[in-house]
Amino acid sequence: MARAQINYACQSCGTSYKKWQGKCDGCNEWNSIVEEASITSETPKGLKGKKGRAIELTNLSSKSKPLPRLLSGINEFDRTLGGGLVPSSATLLGGDPGIGKSTLLLQVVGGLAKAGHSCVYISGEEAADQVAMRAERLGLRNTQLMFGAETNVRDILTTLAVKKPPKILVIDSIQTMFVDHIDAAPGTVSQVRSSTSELIRFAKKRGTAVLLVGHVTKDGQIAGPRVMEHMVDTVLYFEGDRGHQFRILRSVKNRFGGTDEIGVYEMTGLGLEEVSNPSSLFLADRTAETTGSAVFAGMEGSRPLLVEIQALVAPSLAANPRRAVVGWDSGRLAMILAVLDSRLSLGLAAADVYLNVAGGLKINEPAADLAVAVALLSSLTQKPFPNKNIAFGEISLSGDIRPVAQAEARLKEAEKLGFTEGLIPNRSKFGTSTLKKNAISKVHDLLNIFDIHDKKTRSEDY
Repeated sequence: MARAQINYACQSCGTSYKKWQGKCDGCNEWNSIVEEASITSETPKGLKGKKGRAIELTNLSSKSKPLPRLLSGINEFDRTLGGGLVPSSATLLGGDPGIGKSTLLLQVVGGLAKAGHSCVYISGEEAADQVAMRAERLGLRNTQLMFGAETNVRDILTTLAVKKPPKILVIDSIQTMFVDHIDAAPGTVSQVRSSTSELIRFAKKRGTAVLLVGHVTKDGQIAGPRVMEHMVDTVLYFEGDRGHQFRILRSVKNRFGGTDEIGVYEMTGLGLEEVSNPSSLFLADRTAETTGSAVFAGMEGSRPLLVEIQALVAPSLAANPRRAVVGWDSGRLAMILAVLDSRLSLGLAAADVYLNVAGGLKINEPAADLAVAVALLSSLTQKPFPNKNIAFGEISLSGDIRPVAQAEARLKEAEKLGFTEGLIPNRSKFGTSTLKKNAISKVHDLLNIFDIHDKKTRSEDY
């Protein structure tokens, strides 16, 4: 006979415990461990002598016909997925509250419905009238999109099994879903894991592409057990700053395409509009000849992207000068400041340093090191970096400027937007780009660019 066994699980990372404790040892979160009841069997473990079903085995040389992609008509979304939705796939979309996750997916399934695909949108957070109001604002009121408001996974799958299964199923959100054979509240680790497993099993069996909306924690990670991200085929993050109208859809896992692809959108009164040329949009408000500013030619997946990096170096009388970073890694900034201080003796350790990536974009690649160093020196010397110049390159601890990947694509994007010269690492492979190159090999070469001769005099100013 089955009996209920009480255990405890962390709601942030899913770590299990035999008894309650205040702090989770797995993720260091406080007050995230709650009681859960799991059903265990008193019968001995094993297969009880029953034989399993023989499965079909194939070799790696056998090829199956690739399934056609489902195109939503939103090019930025299809690009992020690697060319569109794959049938029988499971996609998890996470993002901050109010960032536009529901709006984006409603536009996606609306475009798929207009293309003739059967779509079902299940909401566990909103009523039908609320979704209908948003659909009318987005111009999707007359599309053949079916909607339901339900949180019971068993009822949802029973409803979908009555007729031909839909091509696309949206679950908004997975934290509101529950399976009735588990004695736990919706949003707990066991409920999220079981609900995701049931929906993925339905997707693989019936050929439906499932889109799951996931809440995020205060650290920006998708809430719930970490195993949920391993279960799905694709994980997308919808990022953005409330102070900017830009939104970034970023792929961090994709079994059917490349990772680190991004889609750029602009939030308007009529919903999200895709941005086909994000470089020009991020540089639209840039003024000419500004100190403490440099344009970085970066790469997001296979797309080159130009963005402005702003820096401010100010004198400080505090014992511990302030370091404020928006859109970049604060640890990386500390390393760049240490290299500049050690190799060039600029005295930056005694100054307040502020760094900002314009437009609300977050940069992760080390190729931005050189552009950050240029912006810092421009602010320190009050000499602007030429307005039509770009910079990219990785700075090592020894002060060397190292080449980065896809230099040719970065230079061609800058050339297309009217830039005339690039500050790049020596030995870079720039291909057929006709942009003028200023190649440097060490951070000491930056002294000549900003005409810094007496380094000791500069260090005494701070």
